[in-house]
Order: sequence, then structure tokens, then C-alpha cells
Amino acid sequence: MTPLVTNIQKYSIHDGDGIRTSVFFKGCPLRCVWCHNPETQKYTNQLLTSNEKCTGCGYCVPACPNHAIRIVDGKSQTDMSLCKVCGKCTEVCPQNIRETAGREYTVPELVKELRKDEMFYEESGGGVTLSGGEVMAMDMDYIEALVKKLYRFGITVTIDTCGYAPYENYQRILPFTDTFLYDVKVMDREKHRKYIGADNTLILENLEKLSADGARIYIRIPTVKEVNGTDEDMRQIIDYLLEKKIRVAQINLLPYHNTGSSKYARLGEQYEGNGLTAPSREEMEHFVGLFEKAGFHNTKIGG
Repeated sequence: MTPLVTNIQKYSIHDGDGIRTSVFFKGCPLRCVWCHNPETQKYTNQLLTSNEKCTGCGYCVPACPNHAIRIVDGKSQTDMSLCKVCGKCTEVCPQNIRETAGREYTVPELVKELRKDEMFYEESGGGVTLSGGEVMAMDMDYIEALVKKLYRFGITVTIDTCGYAPYENYQRILPFTDTFLYDVKVMDREKHRKYIGADNTLILENLEKLSADGARIYIRIPTVKEVNGTDEDMRQIIDYLLEKKIRVAQINLLPYHNTGSSKYARLGEQYEGNGLTAPSREEMEHFVGLFEKAGFHNTKIGG
């Protein structure tokens, strides 16, 4: 299946070096409790709605060819078991509260769109970041063709990855990739299963192989007080990186935020991260100090 794109975010400064265009692909094998892009978890198209803002005008009801929508108590309700995500209702909604997540691009179409910002890449040392979901769990024939074309145009590619994919996928695109933004969330396997949805064996194995193969790696640590927000958690990550001699170009500590929590209701799902919190600024700076003391001098909050 051709990978679906949920968003092309231009002028991004948080997904790698310089000014970047970030492409968010749809589909991920993991389920982080705090995921702020839940619309990228499933590999298929999805409908997002916002019943709170619905005025009950009813235009969407006859527009739906599958009879999935009805008005109940002055608000539209969509039966997702009948919805085929055709997008007809999104075209007629005057409040623009209905949208579909997921659009197909051919490789040439996507490259053409990404090349529109070449001037910004050249001036800032930026490029294209492929993210998700999980880009490395997409159709790798498509992803390989995409990164090769960008490489030929002199556009640097950064891969934002959770690490949970076959290593041969990484080998295929390694020669055409400038940087990997690699998530290391927590070392404890039971915590990893609880909060991420799988243990971290494959993730760590792939990181070690990428490092051995000479990849440029930025370690990104989503920092959540209840998950990995202690000195012990951070020292476990530090000890692992040192023991395995991981070639780290940069460490990014990313404070937890819940800005994507409202999307869950729009998808008809429940956000499970309400009990999670971000460490304080002082705690984050303390964690930076732990990494710097261990020799990781290029450690930043955010990024």
C-alpha cells in the first residue's frame, strides 16, 4: 500500500538542523501513551470530527453515501462502522470541523512539493525530515525511492524514528540519510511495555547496529516525569550509551506535553496520558548536567 501522509509541515526548526520540511507518514507499530499525533498511528485513512463545535446544520447527513451520519440532540454523530472515510462530508461542512487524515502522494508528487522550499534548506543548512507515525515501518520501496531522489537533488534527509522496524530497512536508506533522530524513551523493559506498547530489545539492537555502521545519530529522549523522570532512569540511558559506545552527535531531552490530547476525542478515542506530567525546568536542566558530566556535551532541552 502506498504510504499515506497526514501532514507536510513547512519551516520546521524542531526536527533536525536548520529550516526543514517535515513529512508525517501514517502508521506506527508502537502505542506511546502520550502520543501527540494519534492520527498517525493507524495505516489507513481516518475521519476526525469535533462534535462540540457542530451547529447541527445537517449538511453532512445527505452528503454521506454510506448513511453513516445522523443528527442526535442537535449534533452530528458518525457511525464509524459504516464510515468509509470518503471525505464527502468534509467537503460540505460549513464549520470545517470534519477532516480526513491521510493522503496519497506518488514519489514524484511528494518530491515536487518538498523542492518548493529548497531555497530555505540551502540558506539554513536544513532539509527534509521524514517522520510519522513510523517512517521506517512504511513500504520501503517507496521510502527508498523518495530519499534517493531527494539525495540526487542535494537535499539532506533526516529520519525521525522510534527504532521499531527491521534493521534491513535502515540499511536500505543509510547511504542517502544525513541524520537519524532516534528515540530512546526508557531502559526498563517493563516500563517500556507499559507506556510504549512493546519492549525495547529491537530498538536498542537497531541503535547499536546503526552506530556501528557509522550513522549520524541524535538521541531524542521524550522526558515524562512518571516514566523516565528520575536520575536513575537518566543514568540507565547514559550507562547504556557509554557501555555500547553509541556514536552520539547530539542528545535532545524533550519535555512531555499534551498538546495533541484533543485529537483523541476527534478520532473517537480516549487519551490515556492524563496522569502524565513534564519535569520542571530545573529538573530538565539537572538532567542535561548528568549527560554533560558523562561526556555528552552537545545536550539540549528541546529540538
